[in-house]
Amino acid sequence: MSVAKNIEIISSSKTGFDDAITTGIERASQTIDNIRGAWVKDQKVEIRDGKISEYRVTLIVTFVLSDD
Repeated sequence: MSVAKNIEIISSSKTGFDDAITTGIERASQTIDNIRGAWVKDQKVEIRDGKISEYRVTLIVTFVLSDD
């Protein structure tokens, strides 16, 4: 039997939403084991001087708890 947990993280990128998602998952993987999935809960952009300056995503990351 396995038990999973969800956490919420926010990630950003100067180049796009896909990069923000990838960056968030890669960073979370450095400290969280057994990541099994992620759901993009929200997408936002930061605007400066009439132009998009940053893309932000809120991710719900699911990982399986270790039996150790």
